Amino acid sequence: MILGVGIDIIEVARIAASFEKFGERFVKRILHPDELAYCLSHKAPAPFIAVRFSAKEAISKAFGTGIGAQLGWQDMEVRRRDSGEPYVVLHGSGQKLLEARGGRAVLISLSHTQNYAAAVAVLESAD
Repeated sequence: MILGVGIDIIEVARIAASFEKFGERFVKRILHPDELAYCLSHKAPAPFIAVRFSAKEAISKAFGTGIGAQLGWQDMEVRRRDSGEPYVVLHGSGQKLLEARGGRAVLISLSHTQNYAAAVAVLESAD
């Protein structure tokens, strides 16, 4: 059963401008260390940062909370399996919120181009 669905799209240039203006302070606020290392390992990190930003927005929409008091940037992490498939790891308030909602997992799909990054998140029921 599906408990919630979220979608988000963002212009990569917006994230690139924030990264240029605020540097690591900006990305450390929204990304976990492993996410940051992965993104910065690319010659052009902005699309990879943007798609994780979009993913976290989509996840917060699937929960129906947005980013804020109930669910923060650091409560969500996007990882990659060896196959390249993205998956979500919830930390702290994110994991507590999943359990409180009777959820089992957050499924995610990501896509990005040079100009746009998009994500869809589905909150899956434990039943």
